[in-house]
Amino acid sequence: MSSPRIAVLDVDGTLVDTNYQHALAWYRALRSLGETYPIWRIHRLIGMGGDRLPAALGGDDVEARIGDRARERWTEEFDRVIDEVAPLPGARDLVQALRERGHRVVLASSGKAKHVDHSLDLLDLRDLAEAWTTSDDVESSKPAPDLLEVALQKLGEPADAPSVMVGDSVFDVEAAKKAGMPALVVRSGGFGDDELRGAGALDVFDTPGDLAAALDRLDLSA
Repeated sequence: MSSPRIAVLDVDGTLVDTNYQHALAWYRALRSLGETYPIWRIHRLIGMGGDRLPAALGGDDVEARIGDRARERWTEEFDRVIDEVAPLPGARDLVQALRERGHRVVLASSGKAKHVDHSLDLLDLRDLAEAWTTSDDVESSKPAPDLLEVALQKLGEPADAPSVMVGDSVFDVEAAKKAGMPALVVRSGGFGDDELRGAGALDVFDTPGDLAAALDRLDLSA
């Protein structure tokens, strides 16, 4: 008999509206260290782990010179705007709807522990999500599949357990593909439908609430 797949949900940009705050925080952090990039280029990389972003923008030389300091300053800059972050429409409803349909839910965040805690409190998800990850749990971030595999381990499940990933970026979709998971995506990451579907997204929705409303027509059984 079929059973509901485990739902592995990204947090930043998928459940909470943080992508533009992250882009500005990276812009300010890098500019303070003498590296100025167009914000649109930074935004195109949000969803990739911070361990990869400086090199993706400026090459290995930038990473070697200022990578660690940029990440420290990014944290400081993001902390200044974190109170501007709001839940995306229907975010908690999505998690609740998944649980009501029998899906186990784990949050796959590569954010810092204090930022993940803030999102959990903002969304009031501690009673709905069975487990969650932070940047402390992995060495290699998305688009590597490590974070998704660790999320399953948090539930005591093997890396190949039947799962579905919900994210907002091409990096989420790429990580899901490497982990053997189908991916559903919300548009809040700012990527085009053609990019998301080209990366392998199963379906694309405006908001988490729209995805929640579509659950009954999607086959998410294993």
